[in-house]
Amino acid sequence: MIKKPELISFIELAKGKIRDVRRYDSKFSNKIYDNHQKIIILFVKERLKLTYRGVIELLYVSSEICVAIGLKRIPKHSTLVKFAKRISAFLLDSLLAIKKAEIVAVDSTGFETESKSYYYQNIYNSKDKQKTRRYDKLSITIDTDKQLILSQKIRRGPRNDNLDFKRLLKELKMRYVVADKGYDSKANNHFVLRKKAIPHIARKKNTRAYYEKLGKKLIFDEDIYHQRSKVETVFSVIKRKYGSIVRGKSFKSQEKEILCKLNVYNLDREVKLFSLLIVGFHQSPQPKYL
Repeated sequence: MIKKPELISFIELAKGKIRDVRRYDSKFSNKIYDNHQKIIILFVKERLKLTYRGVIELLYVSSEICVAIGLKRIPKHSTLVKFAKRISAFLLDSLLAIKKAEIVAVDSTGFETESKSYYYQNIYNSKDKQKTRRYDKLSITIDTDKQLILSQKIRRGPRNDNLDFKRLLKELKMRYVVADKGYDSKANNHFVLRKKAIPHIARKKNTRAYYEKLGKKLIFDEDIYHQRSKVETVFSVIKRKYGSIVRGKSFKSQEKEILCKLNVYNLDREVKLFSLLIVGFHQSPQPKYL
């Protein structure tokens, strides 16, 4: 039995994820390419770390990918550029549809931007060097069991880690919340308790005495807390496989580029989990010999 290429499985899963997205923005659209096809091409672009021109070249040489996407004609790169500007960040965020997990981990990381070259920032413009390093800051929550991204918030960096803690957890259902010391505060712990979950946030020295007064509600389990390291694994995978640099010039385009990376990661992860499930299901027990 020939194994189906992971990219084809990725495209088929993406089709199912975006089936509720409106196919055309207007009834007067020329209907040559629909929104589903364009979104999938953007996802393929991020998955393979290609440019707009690069992904179009790939479509020209790969008929199998075109058939999987459902393309009868290959678009120009400018069609994708215009669509990427038009698509909303809200729509891309809504594709991260999973909102329930046993253990939720919270953390943040940064993505470098290519809006200014190193030469311009440090050599040509040497009399007026940048005082602070600018980057895009991504905060996420993940399901530590499946390592899938549940929610996100993207801001201009640098920003305080604690800023989006409540927003990230607002629509989630979970049993435990794990996070590092950057998220430790009375307000955050009480917010998690009001969500009927148990916070496992690393304690700062000046807050330990207060938490001891609360008794059993805030018992700290080291085994549960160490599930937090899985969010670092997720960041590592995203940056290694899909790139740690965003190419967009404006913050809106950078935000949508990062959201595409997050959706691509979730799709890739689900393909991997499904393949592991199939392998485990078909694997027969080994015979025992005396």
